[in-house]
Amino acid sequence: MAENDDLMQIIAGCKAGKSDSFAALVDKFSSRCYGYFYRMTGNRDLSDDLLSELFVKLVVKIGSYSGGSFESWLFTVAANVFRDYLRTKHRQTKLLEIKKKSMAMEVIEPKQSNEEMLDMLQKQLNNLDADTKEVIMLRFYSQMQFREIAQIRSEPIGTTLAKLHRGVKKLRELME
Repeated sequence: MAENDDLMQIIAGCKAGKSDSFAALVDKFSSRCYGYFYRMTGNRDLSDDLLSELFVKLVVKIGSYSGGSFESWLFTVAANVFRDYLRTKHRQTKLLEIKKKSMAMEVIEPKQSNEEMLDMLQKQLNNLDADTKEVIMLRFYSQMQFREIAQIRSEPIGTTLAKLHRGVKKLRELME
């Protein structure tokens, strides 16, 4: 509960425009948000850019946070930053096509190290449609609860669970 009180103090400081509170917010959430963006893009530089954009948006939008799960609110903003990026660049389809072409050219050796397996997992994630990939990223890499994911995506929890189940099944098939 003390951690939640600390977070509420940080948020109150951010709403008051205190730069040290924003710095504390960045310190607290930057690694998880970066991980979310990196898993969504597979690109370190782009993930850095999206993370910077997220925290710039937070400076503007922090006043709209009105309680509830801050992490859920934060990842809603992060998901919107990512979706805005895709819309602005008209790259969603192109990005998936490029990744699929690069996957077709690569040969995977039978015995793989953990690092190679993680690379393969990242590549196979890119073969999923963006909607399914987002649900998997929010659940497993951002460690969000199903209810929070459903709220972020404005869909019934059953729909979220079904998309996650189908996505994990498809990912398993791709990994075999």
